[in-house]
Amino acid sequence: MNCPTTDELFDYLDDQLTEQEHANVKAHLRFCSECRNLVDTLKEDQQFLKETLHSPTLPDHFASMILDELEPYEPQLKRPKKKPWKRVMMLAAGIVLAVGLTTTLNSSFAEWIGGLFTTEQVDEGLRMASDAGLAERVNLEVTNEDLTFKVEDIIADTSRVALSYQILNNNGKIQDTYLELGEGGNEITAIDQNGSKLEMLSMGWQDGSDYGLIEFSLREQEGLEALTIKFDLVELDGKKGHWELEVPVDLKESLKYTKSLPLADAVTDKEGVTIQMKEVQFAPSANELLYETSFTNEEQTRIEAEIKRLEMAFGEESTNSFTNYGTAIQYHIENEQGETLYYHNTFHEQGHPSDRGLLQGSGRPTDKLGHIAWNESFVPQKVEDKLTFVLDGVIKTVPSDFSIKIKPKELRKYPVSFAYEGNFMTIKKAETENHYSLRKSLIPIEKETIFTIKMEGGKEAPSSDLGAWVLVDDKGKTYMTYHRGSILDEKDENGRFKTDTELITYDLEEVPEELTLHLLSVTRYEELKEKWEVPLYEVD
Repeated sequence: MNCPTTDELFDYLDDQLTEQEHANVKAHLRFCSECRNLVDTLKEDQQFLKETLHSPTLPDHFASMILDELEPYEPQLKRPKKKPWKRVMMLAAGIVLAVGLTTTLNSSFAEWIGGLFTTEQVDEGLRMASDAGLAERVNLEVTNEDLTFKVEDIIADTSRVALSYQILNNNGKIQDTYLELGEGGNEITAIDQNGSKLEMLSMGWQDGSDYGLIEFSLREQEGLEALTIKFDLVELDGKKGHWELEVPVDLKESLKYTKSLPLADAVTDKEGVTIQMKEVQFAPSANELLYETSFTNEEQTRIEAEIKRLEMAFGEESTNSFTNYGTAIQYHIENEQGETLYYHNTFHEQGHPSDRGLLQGSGRPTDKLGHIAWNESFVPQKVEDKLTFVLDGVIKTVPSDFSIKIKPKELRKYPVSFAYEGNFMTIKKAETENHYSLRKSLIPIEKETIFTIKMEGGKEAPSSDLGAWVLVDDKGKTYMTYHRGSILDEKDENGRFKTDTELITYDLEEVPEELTLHLLSVTRYEELKEKWEVPLYEVD
């Protein structure tokens, strides 16, 4: 399935997702090593923020030192290697906000290279929009307590609004641009032309730049003509004060640079999945593709019957909590020469689906089982070209009837192996573990006992992804499990991608002599023999 966006992973870490969204991300992390590694990195970054909120500054004469080293008549600017924007998530609805935090450099050096949007600290779409002259220098600022908050540049189109900002002292020296939102008291809001408030979702930052970045995603926002970005800040660089600033953003002008093409007539049924193309939008900083996937009527009826069977056997909660029954697609987008410019959910000699050129993507489940509305944006092309959408395959997460029995106390001596739809796994351990944590109480140490099943093995590519499991003991009692695991790009001696999985339950008090593992869901990839193509341009 789709890799979650960084915003969604932060929402997952901060428990800001809905129950279904949280289950979707949790299920994805069990098999995607890249996302799992990213989550680990984000956790470390959040911990770092708690411990250290101030960035080191470089010497005041740093810029002059660099300029002195440059050739006077043949200056060559080398863009630094791009570092990932770090994000911490905030609860909101309706619009995405990313706030950038950076360490400090002398401001004259940053101005000399043309501002944030000319650097590789932002994605290629924003750089292309800046190169096309769509970055507007506004230089709006407010000063209080000897600190100035300054919004320097704005890029706005129908896909997003991005603002670069700085925090400077009374000598013009750049300060730490971290903004503590939420409990910190700082507020940043967006108001549309009708006075409606659009809340933020996330805050992020990047080390090694003298700018912060605020980015509003306007994906799926209709009818926006203007925004006012309101800053109500009460703390900058650790100093209390009050900084109020309003930044108007005219979105009507951006419509001149945006081209939309309805695709509603493009519908097909493939391997039990209906794909309906909705619209493609070309904006200066991103190309946006909207489509929907769902089960065909016949497939829907079959799957609902299988889910009912599982509910009767294991209960509704166990059957529907982490199974994530749904649909998705694999595709690529090519130019007139047949060259692939973008691909999505595609295997390229690795153990999990990957993307090329994707900026961000999201799937919004509807009330109908398996029906998902997708919105995915890609880096725009530097040269206008006729693009074609090519459907490579469909993805279905459906009920499974696979099960296997184990004897927990004998596993260390007699591991149990199984093969299922391209997955070759060995269950090596099933036992209780004690976890301890500190709490504010008369008894400060809390003990928690969990039961963990560990399995490892290899996975062919492409092959099915194993989904949610339940345990049933020898007395017929059912236990929900939680998953974690990874798929490595490293292969084993059989040429399969190495994988490991842990199943955890908190309710099993005594280890039974025998347990049965039931697989409730499996994600299958069906590659199409005949590709389905949709022109992403007007056909005469």
